[in-house]
Amino acid sequence: MAESQPGRVAVCPGTFDPITYGHLDVIERAAQLFDRVVVSVAVDSGKAPLFTMEERVRLAAAACRHLPNVTVAHFEGLIVEHARQHGAVALVKGLRVVSDFEREMQMSLMNRALAEDIPTIFLMTHADYAFLSSSLVKEVFALGAEVGKFVPPEVEAALRERLGRRKG
Repeated sequence: MAESQPGRVAVCPGTFDPITYGHLDVIERAAQLFDRVVVSVAVDSGKAPLFTMEERVRLAAAACRHLPNVTVAHFEGLIVEHARQHGAVALVKGLRVVSDFEREMQMSLMNRALAEDIPTIFLMTHADYAFLSSSLVKEVFALGAEVGKFVPPEVEAALRERLGRRKG
């Protein structure tokens, strides 16, 4: 059942393990284009996440708290069914580099075949974040790099807690 709040709704899906400033850049711009944006944290059986679903939802909600028209949810299964449950008129996905395009286009075409009425809109991430991925953030943090310029403070703290490094 679609939520009863009025306006044009977009769903911005991802694994968000963890959410980065690159993700946030896309979410903020989607929030300017749509009346409501649902950041939808996916259960992805193809990945072994560092953070639990609950932690990823909590971190995404903290990162988006400054955006009054953005909510965070989680889902398992087909994104188009989740989008329908929220009354979404579009999916919003971020693209960083050309290598993202092939996989995202394939998913977009499959989603279109499943739900023609819910198009995928691609937003290029800001050039400052084109290199940034959750996997890379986790990797460089584990190797000793500071990641505060790539992730919100709550995410950096969660990485420290999970991976056991002290600040400084």
